[in-house]
Parts: sequence; structure tokens; C-alpha cells
Amino acid sequence: MRDKPGPSGSQTLSRGICLLEILAAAGRSLTIDELAEALGVHRSVAYRLLRTLEDHGLIARDPPGRIVLGAGLAALASGVSRDLQQAAVPQLRAVANELGMTCLLAVRLDQDEAVTLTSVAPEHSVAVTYRPGHRHPLTRGGPGKAILLELPEEQWPQELHDELIRSRSRGFAVSHDEVVPSLRSVAVPLGVPGQPAASIAAIHVSLPRPEAEIAERLTAAAEAVARALGG
Repeated sequence: MRDKPGPSGSQTLSRGICLLEILAAAGRSLTIDELAEALGVHRSVAYRLLRTLEDHGLIARDPPGRIVLGAGLAALASGVSRDLQQAAVPQLRAVANELGMTCLLAVRLDQDEAVTLTSVAPEHSVAVTYRPGHRHPLTRGGPGKAILLELPEEQWPQELHDELIRSRSRGFAVSHDEVVPSLRSVAVPLGVPGQPAASIAAIHVSLPRPEAEIAERLTAAAEAVARALGG
């Protein structure tokens, strides 16, 4: 099984959360058998868990009957750092349309991961789809590395120290093929008092402008978000 709760934890709750994480990471619909195998439980156990999640709108079934994430998750996600999301979305939209790149807001989920809270695709360009809820290690991808730039240097992973020194000196992080194959990203830190460590990023299969120019536009957007939240 993917996860084991502590002595005071609920195994059923832990398994249900793991099922949602498996679906989010898969990026496609899955059968009950696939979910049971990924979770390491019998099919009947997975079925009971899915019935409960379905009752709450957290999972749904596509026409062939495979399992997908449900619309109920969007309602939950909209409440996470709501003020930050509301301030960021207009800026993300403006940058996405100006650069022709998908723009996203990511926050530090725990000590080791980043999660995408929201993303905006350009309206009149070929867009890269990047769903909210996507999780990845802070050490991989521009958004995660930009979040690390907000942390004290002594908290940086040793293997990224030299790269992060260079990123901090220029004010932005970059990545290529680190989270999603073929995708490039440019990301800048977004620090707002009272909000989780965050970053905003622009992603595409190719960069339509120089990295520094993209980063300059993202930095202006990050500063506007911070001002809107009193930072």
C-alpha cells in the first residue's frame, strides 16, 4: 500500500486520500482494478472507498465506467488560499495572453512538495494543459525551485545548491523535462506575508521569448499580486 497512517491515524481515511492522489498523478481515468493494484488492496476494498468518495462528489465515472476526479474537488480547491488565488488569477491571465504560455500558481504543500493551485491558458494560442492539483517535488521543475528560493540557503537541498545560487542571483528558476516531458518552465518566487511560500510560472513546449524577458514579466505579475494582498 502507498501510505500507512500513524498510530492515531485512520487507515480508511488514508486510503481514500491515497486514491485521490493516485488519480491526480495518473492524469487519466483508471479502472477499479488499476486503482486497487496501485493502492495495494483487494478490489472490494477499493470499491467501497470509491463509493464513499463518489457520494461526496470527489470522484466520478466517465462513459466507459472508469474513475476520474470529481467536480467536488474543485470546490475544495477553490477554498485553499482563496485570497491568493483571487489576486493571482487576473495576473496569470494577463501574462498568459501576453506571452502565449500557460501560467500557473504553485504553493508549498509540505516540506518536500509543491502543488499547483490554479492555472490559466492563453486564449488565442495553442495551450499546454496543466491541471490544478498537480504535485511534484520542490526539487524538480521551475515552480518548485522558485519556491525554494524563498527559503534560507541552509535549507536548500545540497544537490541543488549551486543551481539555486545562480537562480537567486538572476531572480528566477528554469526547468526542462523535469516534471512533464517536453515542457519548459520559467518561474519566480511569490512571497506574501500570511500566505504559503508560492511561485508563479509560465510553461510551454518552447519559450517564445528569452528566459529573462519572461521572468521580468512574471516578476511584475508577482509584485502586483503581493500589492493586492497588502504585501
